[in-house]
Amino acid sequence: MLFIFTIILVSSRIAYLIYNKQKFVLYKELLMLCFIIYILLLYYIVTFQDNNYGTNNFIPFKEIFRYDFNSALFFRNVVGNVLLFVPFGVFISHYIKNKNFLLPMFLSLIVSCSIEFAQSAIGRTADVDDVILNTLGGIFGFLLYHFGNKITSKLPKTLKSETFLNAIAIILILLVLYLAFKFNFWGIIS
Repeated sequence: MLFIFTIILVSSRIAYLIYNKQKFVLYKELLMLCFIIYILLLYYIVTFQDNNYGTNNFIPFKEIFRYDFNSALFFRNVVGNVLLFVPFGVFISHYIKNKNFLLPMFLSLIVSCSIEFAQSAIGRTADVDDVILNTLGGIFGFLLYHFGNKITSKLPKTLKSETFLNAIAIILILLVLYLAFKFNFWGIIS
């Protein structure tokens, strides 16, 4: 599904750019494509994976402190929920160019609440701790984005040029494809 969706999206986007006589900038298009693929994978993770661990939890921090800090469940549930929303915070911060963390935090909160509501509606459990952890992940993504911006602002113009960024994008595509085939990523997501 992901492969077909990517082909449809890329071909439609290229047709749009050509028809509207807009410039094709590889790294910008890849960033947009990565965000859309991230959203699709997020949807898959929160709706199709069977992670029902019990009943709904509406008491903050109840589930977070239930796990031993070194346990696999702690890393899967607590760390996993934070990491799940770090890309969301990065992408949102990139697109809205806001220097204040409140908007990315609020958007992470809205999306996370929507996910928990949807999970509850399809028979999975809803957990307020997931909302807290996802929102924290969105804030970390915001901080990561702005930390990256501070570093890139100090780079020479050559390393910030469109040509250099496109070359990096091509290298990353090749690396991802290599790793996908080497580690049979296609089997994991199907």
